[in-house]
Amino acid sequence: MNDHYQTKSPVLFIIFNRPETTRRVFEQIRQSRPSRLYIAADGPRTDKPDEGTLCADARKIADEVDWPCDVKTLFRETNLGCKEAVSAGITWFFDQEEEGIVLEDDCLPANDFFRFCDTMLEKYRHDTRIRHICGSNYQHGKKWGTASYYFSNLTHVWGWAGWRRVWQEYDKELTQYHAEDVRPQLETIFTDRFIVEVWGNIFKHLKAGDIDTWDYQLTYLNFFNNSLSVIPNVNLVSNIGFGQQATNTVNQHSLNANMPLQQLGTIVHPVYILPAKEADSDTLNYEFEIPRRWKKYNKPKYKLKRWFKGLFK
Repeated sequence: MNDHYQTKSPVLFIIFNRPETTRRVFEQIRQSRPSRLYIAADGPRTDKPDEGTLCADARKIADEVDWPCDVKTLFRETNLGCKEAVSAGITWFFDQEEEGIVLEDDCLPANDFFRFCDTMLEKYRHDTRIRHICGSNYQHGKKWGTASYYFSNLTHVWGWAGWRRVWQEYDKELTQYHAEDVRPQLETIFTDRFIVEVWGNIFKHLKAGDIDTWDYQLTYLNFFNNSLSVIPNVNLVSNIGFGQQATNTVNQHSLNANMPLQQLGTIVHPVYILPAKEADSDTLNYEFEIPRRWKKYNKPKYKLKRWFKGLFK
């Protein structure tokens, strides 16, 4: 008998070349027993001789579903890369489902994550202000408000849930991007000049094709549609993939690596639907090293340099 919460929502499981973390995450999915499970996998890279075996080992998970479940797979034979493979997998999922849960092979969910997602998907199904449901919390014990979750302008994707109504607007190539418009619009969201500067550079390089990723495009979409995300006041997803094998999360000493999973308890909803700006600032201050940037900016030699430049404007 399964005493764990059983999710009502379909689940998309995105895997690649890490059979060990894939199995750990799958065990948590197994406990939640979704009735529909989608598994998407990119193909091995030609310059990685051992990757074919690793990818094949990870894909064996599809044969280990031992509960009543409709399993669908999208297994690529060739490597598309993070941007193409993950975004296409999510599109494949939302082409068949109106809403659902998305997990990658290094994002270990608590069982409460599935209950949280089910509740949020239902509550905000038709509320177009809310466009993203996060599972991870980067506040490291600090809570915002007395409810079980708060609202944010950010879109954490280490375990998340969402709706087709949002994903159908996803713009992988940022076709609506206009460089001259981005900074003024970002300044209406963030007051810190360095946060604005970093996001502006991210979107600039994303548009130029310098960053092989899919998730910043979702952030871009939500920023410029005045959208809100839901973030639990406890951490419900732990990224267990930090290390040299990771694509992006290589710093094993990051505060956000292997964060402990917590219990949600009874879900209490916030009274007001407004973003917790200070919570977002705390997250970005660490992620973008904002205090270090300000410290450098305020050094006397840099102040003098800016004053001198100002003489010739």
